[in-house]
Amino acid sequence: MTEPLLDLDGVSKSYPGVKANDDVRFSVDRGEIHALLGENGAGKSTLVKMIYGLVRPDTGAMRFAGAAYEPAGPVAARASGVAMVFQHFSLFEALTVAENIELGMENPPPRGELAARIVKVSKEYGLPLEPDRLVGDLSVGIRQRVEIVRCLLQDPRLLIMDEPTSVLTPQEVEILFGTLRKLKSEGVAILYISHKLDEIRQLCDRATILRHGKVVGTCIPAEETARSMAGMMIGQELAHPVAGSFSPGEKLLSIEGLSLPALGQFGVPLSDISVSLRAGEVLGIAGVAGNGQDEFMLALSGERTCAANSIRLKDRDVSRMGPTARRRVGLQAAPEERLGHAAAPAMTLSENAFLTGRVRKGLASNGFSKPSAIEAFAKDIIKGFDVRTPGTATLAGALSGGNLQKFVVGREVLQEPVVLAVNQPTWGVDAHAASQIRRALRDLAERGAGVLVISQDLDELMEISDTFAVLANGRLSPVRPAAGMSIEAIGRMMGGDFSVAESGGEHAAP
Repeated sequence: MTEPLLDLDGVSKSYPGVKANDDVRFSVDRGEIHALLGENGAGKSTLVKMIYGLVRPDTGAMRFAGAAYEPAGPVAARASGVAMVFQHFSLFEALTVAENIELGMENPPPRGELAARIVKVSKEYGLPLEPDRLVGDLSVGIRQRVEIVRCLLQDPRLLIMDEPTSVLTPQEVEILFGTLRKLKSEGVAILYISHKLDEIRQLCDRATILRHGKVVGTCIPAEETARSMAGMMIGQELAHPVAGSFSPGEKLLSIEGLSLPALGQFGVPLSDISVSLRAGEVLGIAGVAGNGQDEFMLALSGERTCAANSIRLKDRDVSRMGPTARRRVGLQAAPEERLGHAAAPAMTLSENAFLTGRVRKGLASNGFSKPSAIEAFAKDIIKGFDVRTPGTATLAGALSGGNLQKFVVGREVLQEPVVLAVNQPTWGVDAHAASQIRRALRDLAERGAGVLVISQDLDELMEISDTFAVLANGRLSPVRPAAGMSIEAIGRMMGGDFSVAESGGEHAAP
């Protein structure tokens, strides 16, 4: 038996009121792709932050390449051979690829030499880059390449990847997997965090499962099912919502010829979008991030108004209405960005419940808020959507991502909207929380609402959608039944080729 590259022995970390990691013990071998699994709040983020030097453990020890490992910070971690690609990119849009990579290096070579190395390494690993391109002009998939190549130029021995496929097309995922397998063949160890369990089964050699900060098991993903791994994570069998037979009702939302200019230098203009949504329908809209999803949501929520008769709710023109007026008539939205847009991090859960529920839930009268009604509404959200929190006085910023997302979606669902538009409802959310959110969206549609779901998670859209379309370069493809669309066809549509949808859609082989 060879000594593992990374070994954690009894590592623990506590914060006020919570033990994030409790006596964690596991190891990662050289040339191994090792998955780290767990619900939101299970302790994964704290653990990888300790490995990368962002956080110091309270107790326990780490060893790396046979020596004691106590990185004082990320610089020390990188010097030891540990690199990390974060879920949220740290790139400057106004700088070039080479300039961004240079900023992440302790001792960068001269610019010309760096550009040559970027070209060589990026091609060698199947992630070609142009050093002089502005990052703001790149797709999200290419931006991720910049982050990965920046790590590869440091010759890492351990590469940590946090939700690396959440912003990629199916074709880009295959390219990334090819890169990771090449790194594995060269002896690089990869610690891989993802909530996409089918990907874990396809890619990873071993998995360590965390629950409430403790290691509760290990497995070989190829020998498990996605459902069995989810069960290990949550300690019970996972139930999945399934789109039932779809019997469309009356037309609730009509969008006709919606066009809007781009917001800022790197925004995406919307071009002649036309679509309708009916009662009882879940319409899934796929697309790689940065193809107009944010602009489309701003238009739906009323944060950007548009030309008259571009958006109608039943027989009412809401195109020029702002967010409050639209909420009053039943058109509601839950944006992608949880903290700062969907919720105010420095405000309590009760206060956040009031922010969007004031009108439809009658939480104010004659200019005065109703504290008891606000408290009751917040408690209903917490109870109905299993939000793990000490109480309604907890600050939104103190919740884990999955719990905050359940709160945000629950807040909108419990207002019984006529139409709910939601962007990335389960991004970065564990399997159990994702299942709860998807079930809530399906239930809302079954009660007669129209639900429009924008997501980069194709498995999610195929699971809950009745109908399906793709947003690419600010244009919307024709809407097709979700059942039977092949992943290959969807990937082509996400790349801007709508001919598949226009011809009726390709169907997966039986």
